Order: sequence, then structure tokens, then C-alpha cells
Amino acid sequence: MTAASDGLDGIIAAETVLSHVDGEQGRLIFRGHDIEELAGHVSQEAVAALLWHGFTDEAAAPETISRALGEARVAAFEIGRPLLPAAAGLTVTEGLRLLLAALPDTYPLPHHLLATAAMPVFVAALARARQDAAAVPPDPALPQAADFLRMLRGMPATPDHVAALETYLVTVADHGLNASTFTARVVASTRAGVFSSVVAALCALKGPLHGGAPGPVLDMLDAIGYEDQIEPWLEHAISDGDRLMGFGHRVYRVRDPRADVLKTVALSLRAGSNRIRFAEAVEAGALRVLARLKPGRRLDTNVEFYTALVLEALELPRDLFTPIFAIGRVVGWTAHIMEQTRGGRIIRPQSAYVGPMPKAAA
Repeated sequence: MTAASDGLDGIIAAETVLSHVDGEQGRLIFRGHDIEELAGHVSQEAVAALLWHGFTDEAAAPETISRALGEARVAAFEIGRPLLPAAAGLTVTEGLRLLLAALPDTYPLPHHLLATAAMPVFVAALARARQDAAAVPPDPALPQAADFLRMLRGMPATPDHVAALETYLVTVADHGLNASTFTARVVASTRAGVFSSVVAALCALKGPLHGGAPGPVLDMLDAIGYEDQIEPWLEHAISDGDRLMGFGHRVYRVRDPRADVLKTVALSLRAGSNRIRFAEAVEAGALRVLARLKPGRRLDTNVEFYTALVLEALELPRDLFTPIFAIGRVVGWTAHIMEQTRGGRIIRPQSAYVGPMPKAAA
């Protein structure tokens, strides 16, 4: 009998043209492009055009995708606005789950477009409803990142904020068969449809082991407090067996390349009252402490560390971090859903039974 792989480590469950995670070399590749080539240089619409290419009827030009997403945001706003009162008392992630589940399978727009466009519309509206503010209708002429910040704040965002968010959304668009993407492919393999698959992916993302790390990074910075406390606090945390949030990764054995991309973004925002300089000192201290206390283990900075700093510098509340991640990752989810639907069989792995056997008849 083949031994079970706990967490499916080392198991190849799909062939994909979409993304490749090279944990040994610290590379993330989207369809032949290193992430450093894309993030900070192209729009979310351009990455959608890249990942969706060959799976959709739309032309792959980013301008075409941008216009289509703008129209789809308007449609999503009309679908979601009457349902906002039903989300009262829910977290934004729970409310997002509710609104996405309301997208009808019979809706005439292409479902990958509507799901992708609905994310920023619903997150902004839910965040504003929590503050007793009216939802702001989308502007179909704007790109996704700029329109999200405008809908969230009720006013246009500065160019540097738009560029920072755009880079983040591109950076997290896809990342191999992570938990939420694999969930989306499992559901898609049953032919349940795009909306059901995206809702399932969001439910997987809601778990704290997948989508919840950036907020705890800020909690760690809060707890450390001052520069002279960095190494004593970190040494105490490690001696207690605590995990240092923002360091180490299940796949990467060297530095997460997305961390370098977002560190550059954070440096561009380093001004005023944000604490990026303090976080840089924490990162340096953590790497020293980890090297000293965990020799032989390579625990580098991961994407969550600088994600936390970028989103905090954009003045976004911590409980929006997971939904904003979904605004970026839905591009990858929908690409995987379409890829799985086009050529994949229903996903049905086996399990190894370790329970008792029936007693033999006397």
C-alpha cells in the first residue's frame, strides 16, 4: 500500500500552464514570466489577460479586459447592493461569502469576469456599510485597483497608493496549488460552475493558516513596541515555541520572491507616521535571532511580512486584509477553474483506511 502524504506534500495533482512555484530557487513564474518582471510593471488587468489567455472568448488585450471588468463591476453593484442589509453583523469576509453566493448561475455576463469584478465592489460596499456609509457605485472607466480605493474611501486615491495596491494585487494573483486554489479546482472538477468554485476558494482562504497571516504580523509589531525590545522579544517568543509571523514558508526554502517585490513597494511608502522603518529593524533582528537559535533551518522573510506593512501604509483596516487578498487571487482562481473545467476529470483521490476491520464470523 502506498503511504499517505500528510498535507499532500510532494503529490502532483494537476498539470497547469498558469504558475510555477520553485521553492528551491525562490522563483514564482506566471506563464513564462518571473513575478519580478510583472509586479510593479503591469496592471491587474494585464495579469488577468495573461492568465486567462486561451480559456475565454474575450480578446486578451488588457484594455479589452479592463473595459469588460468595468462593465461587470456595474452589474455586480446592482446585484449586491440590495443584499447589504443581510450582511449586517457579519465580518467583511463573511459578508463577501454571502454576496458572492448570491451571484446567479444564469447571469448573462461571463462568470469569470463577474466574479473578478464583484470582489472589489462587494468588499468596498461591505466595509462602508460597517461604518454606516452608503455604498459608492463603481466607475467603469477606472482600473480595478483605482476603483476599489475610490469606492472604499469615497474619493480618488493618490497615484502612489493606487500603484502600491496594483503591485500587491499582481503579486498575489496566483501561487500554484495552494489550499484555496486547489479547493477551487476540486469544486470546478464537479462542473459546479465558477461562482460556486470561487465561494469554496474564499471559504478555504478564510482559515487562519492560509489567508490570515498579515494581520498577526502587525500584532507582533504591536507587541514588540520599541527597537531595543526587538531581539529580546523575538528570543522569548522562539523559546516559548511561538511561530514568528512573516517568516518561513511551506514551499520556499530560500527567500519568498514576493517579499522582495513588496519590500520595494513598502520602501516607496516609507514616510509620515507609518512604521516601515521599525519593521525593517524587526526583520533584520528576526533573521539574526533565527540564524542563532535555529541553525540549519532556512527561515526567510515571506510575503505576509511586507503585505502587512504595505496594506497598513495604505491605511486599510486589518480585517480587510484577507478580502483584499481575495481581490487579487480571484484572477488566479478563475484561471484555474477554467483550466480544470476545460480538460480535467473530477478530482477523486483515495484515502488509506486505518480504522478497525469487521470481526470475522465465528
